[in-house]
Amino acid sequence: MQCPFCKEPNQDKVIDSRATEGGKVIRRRRHCLKCSKRFTTYERVEEFVRLAVIKKDGRRTPYDRGKVLGGLQRACWKREIPADALVRLVDEVEDEIFRAFDREVPSRVIGAMVATRLRRLDKVAYLRFASIEKEFQEVGDFIEEAQAVIDQSRREAPGQQELFHE
Repeated sequence: MQCPFCKEPNQDKVIDSRATEGGKVIRRRRHCLKCSKRFTTYERVEEFVRLAVIKKDGRRTPYDRGKVLGGLQRACWKREIPADALVRLVDEVEDEIFRAFDREVPSRVIGAMVATRLRRLDKVAYLRFASIEKEFQEVGDFIEEAQAVIDQSRREAPGQQELFHE
């Protein structure tokens, strides 16, 4: 492991290891023997490589968690949303994807799963995400989606959980 501070390779010592996220991830605290700084690493099982994403144009690309998280981060830019909330959202989407799909998943399905959860998390971030995912072509598309969000918010009682997920 390379120290992120001094860049020295293989000069670290693991001082603590813990399973997190239901045993799916191993968190390790490390101590660099060269610069004496501490840092944390995370290990995940690479089961995701076998899943292909079917793009809108028919191309197939390997599933990439980083792309999903990156899209969320762009939609949530300058919003007060904790980073761990986005990681949990991606974890939920991945769990659903890997339960429902064996080898291939359409990108629109991933987008819909993310949008559904993001809508509950932050309405403005949802609208940003939806404008890309649904390929808004004009301002009217944005206004219609914003009005749908407003209408749904009015119908929902404050603080009440959703009975069924979309």
